[in-house]
Amino acid sequence: MTDSVRPCPATVSSVGLVWCVAPAWYLLCEAIAASAFRGYNYATFYISDLGVPSFGVFEGRELASQLPQVMDAGFIGAGLLFLVGLSRLFPVLEPGAPRVLLTVFGVLHSVGIALVGLVPGSPENAANGLMTIHLLGAFGAIVGGNLAAIASAWAFRGTALPRSARRLGLILGALGFVSMALWQLHVLLPDGVWERGSVYTFMLWQFVSGVALLRSARALDASRLD
Repeated sequence: MTDSVRPCPATVSSVGLVWCVAPAWYLLCEAIAASAFRGYNYATFYISDLGVPSFGVFEGRELASQLPQVMDAGFIGAGLLFLVGLSRLFPVLEPGAPRVLLTVFGVLHSVGIALVGLVPGSPENAANGLMTIHLLGAFGAIVGGNLAAIASAWAFRGTALPRSARRLGLILGALGFVSMALWQLHVLLPDGVWERGSVYTFMLWQFVSGVALLRSARALDASRLD
């Protein structure tokens, strides 16, 4: 087992910045792609519909994304940025199981969301069998992301983050799984709402963690000067 190291303000700050940028990048790409998709509705369409280059009716939805590359760049970029931040933060995570679990779940999320962008959920991929890769990627992105948020409650003990920030991971991760369950059951609200509920919980956790890390870095800097 490797012990955690003392947090370096510069490292903590860089991770905080990257983790604030990642969800902002994702949501910006989503908004741009949605604005160019005639008739797109956040409640009734899936997020990945924005990354499909095909046109026409598929599973009851009229696909018409004019900027699929933008959404796919959002998926891939968000995954890479989260992974870069996680690799930088790795040495200061709580050693043992918390560190291992957060790393495994984080990698699962990053690989999964990248696959969603690399293998769109198109009619062509449904016909040739590649849709399985897309679905596995989506599963990994959502499950891995929300499990990472939950695991952070223990893994972040070595980062000097306040307990309230760590507890938020538990809450948001749990809400993400509730949304995922309701999405699979197709109840109460349209699928697009629950899908976003299962994805945005992770994005919100990542952003809040990024802000908390930036504040923690400033506090560490101040303590070094005292």
